[in-house]
Amino acid sequence: MWFEVTHRTTYRYSTPAFESVAELRMAPQSNPHQTVEDFSLQVEPSAPVRHYFDYFGNRVDYFSLPFRHPELQIVARTQLSTLPPPELGVVQEVTVDEARQIQRSQWTEFFPYLQRSAFVPTALVAEFGVPNFFAPGRPLSEAAWEACEWVFESLSYVPGSTVISTPLREVFEKRMGVCQDYAHLLLAICRYHRIPCRYVSGFIEAFDPSIAGDEPWRGAVATHAWIEVALPGGIWWGLDPTNRQVVGERHVITAVGRDYADVSPMRGTFNGAPHHQLFVDVEVKREPTTV
Repeated sequence: MWFEVTHRTTYRYSTPAFESVAELRMAPQSNPHQTVEDFSLQVEPSAPVRHYFDYFGNRVDYFSLPFRHPELQIVARTQLSTLPPPELGVVQEVTVDEARQIQRSQWTEFFPYLQRSAFVPTALVAEFGVPNFFAPGRPLSEAAWEACEWVFESLSYVPGSTVISTPLREVFEKRMGVCQDYAHLLLAICRYHRIPCRYVSGFIEAFDPSIAGDEPWRGAVATHAWIEVALPGGIWWGLDPTNRQVVGERHVITAVGRDYADVSPMRGTFNGAPHHQLFVDVEVKREPTTV
């Protein structure tokens, strides 16, 4: 599918800020899931924007505004095409213990995606009695999908019920959260059982225009989050626990990492204004397929 994605972020300050610095992870990259045809980034007030690629391969744009400004607006636009989920083929039958044995030879590649972190405290999995989906003889893909379904059914999606700093323990105790909470919980379950997996930030198409009365997917009004599980054969298999979906053509990937801290769309600081308002708007528009 072809999409045009517009991601608009606006900061409005109570009094003019006299300095702002920021780094952005808003630029999707071409990968086996998608092909990026065009990307543009507009910063107002205008400022030189440079970029580098981080450890995880994400493009990071950065800039500074060393002068007074009452408002900061960043507009990222991307044109790209996406593909359906990969055909797993024989990989679908690889068991959990077989996958662990195969991936042991790629230990350095998967090491970052096996570790606990501030957002992914794996010890909670045992503490809260989460079922063990990853018995050694089970197919890994089947076990991972069952864990995804369990997260979907265990939490209630309640916008505004958490912020990014809300501990996963609190999310689990209240049994409610938003997309990053669903993703962090599924990561914790997989990593507790030594399954390499990574956090994904991106966008989703809210409605399928080809289906009359299509139910909206959760998390489409801003950046969305899901996970990818490492399967043998170099496959990163995307699972969206917020929507109980295998990641496919309606998902757009912007960044990957160990957890949210590695993929935050924007981070930075400003001086001179005691308060600010943040507005984020995302539009994922399906374009006619070109031949």
